[in-house]
Amino acid sequence: MGALSVTGALKEAARHEIDRHAEELIGLSERLHADPETAWEEHRAAAAVPELLDRAGFEVTSSYLGLETAFLARFGGGPVRIALCAEYDALPGLGHACGHNLIAAGSVGAALGLAAVADDAGLTVEVYGTPAEEGGGGKIEMLDRGAFAGVDLAMMVHPAPVDVAEARPFAVSHSKISYTGKSAHAAAYPEAGVNAADAFTVAQVAIGLLRQQLPASARVHGVVTHAGDAPNAIPERATGRWYVRAESLAELAELEPRVMRAFEAGALATGCALEIEPESKPYAEFRTDETALGHYRANALALGREFAPPGQAARMNRASTDMGNVSQVVPAIHPYIGIGSLPATNHQHEFAAYCVGGKAQRALLDGAMALAWTGVDRSAPAGGAAA
Repeated sequence: MGALSVTGALKEAARHEIDRHAEELIGLSERLHADPETAWEEHRAAAAVPELLDRAGFEVTSSYLGLETAFLARFGGGPVRIALCAEYDALPGLGHACGHNLIAAGSVGAALGLAAVADDAGLTVEVYGTPAEEGGGGKIEMLDRGAFAGVDLAMMVHPAPVDVAEARPFAVSHSKISYTGKSAHAAAYPEAGVNAADAFTVAQVAIGLLRQQLPASARVHGVVTHAGDAPNAIPERATGRWYVRAESLAELAELEPRVMRAFEAGALATGCALEIEPESKPYAEFRTDETALGHYRANALALGREFAPPGQAARMNRASTDMGNVSQVVPAIHPYIGIGSLPATNHQHEFAAYCVGGKAQRALLDGAMALAWTGVDRSAPAGGAAA
């Protein structure tokens, strides 16, 4: 029997296993969607996501590497190590408006499919439960503690309005900005106050003017999370969260100090004290494994998926992700799978609503299947049972 027919048989066996667990995978996705937890607080999700893997014979390690909401689930002992990344944190105030419920369930599904053929394909299947993708850099913390070492291919598939194969995310830094001034009665003793809210006003004006001199690829955006408590008291403390994005970590290293000087200007102009605290290490740009991406593209097309042409609807592939840091260390892909949400796009309430239901269910199962088949394709050149 030739290599192609053996690979085809392995893919069919993986498909059968994913189909067999379809209802459970959909149920997991909907359970996560109905119970969103934000970065580093995903205790219920971190327990729920590996349940099905545990029942399927995976060896599950909770609180992986000392991170309470991370886990590792492993199956098999073959020479080719395939890692699936499960994200499950939600957005503050928006729930699963980026579809991490589908990411987690899709990675579990792909892992189940690969586990069914692990012995014949010569695979070790690993599922990494990766907390705090939405600004917390969970995968970076895991990398720093030794996760992903020696993996042959790391994968995940991310919901988007339309299908896009290649990830091209920006590098990004996340900073907490705090100004401290002095309170005073705003009418009786205004001269005694030092206005922390005004410091943010100065900084945002400076950033707005700076944008004229920034590269077209740069992004600078944020929110003021607190700027006073009473209109008749000068705010003594103001806080915010700001992101700076660039094409690469190298460009980010040049750009970020210029943005930080705008915040320094706010402190200088108002007399406030300034504190800048990184919320995580910077997220890196993505380094795509082109061979694996070619396999994924072919597998997705075989499932009837259609990839969108370049354009506004396809721009989710520019969103930053800590999976970029993983891709700098091991071969990786991060394709996007469409859930038919247009005009709704990621990080909108309307998009969250599309992350359950018929189109989301199809995306979940197609994504799991395409990832599993890509894992089978990766095993074939190893010359083992799949050759």
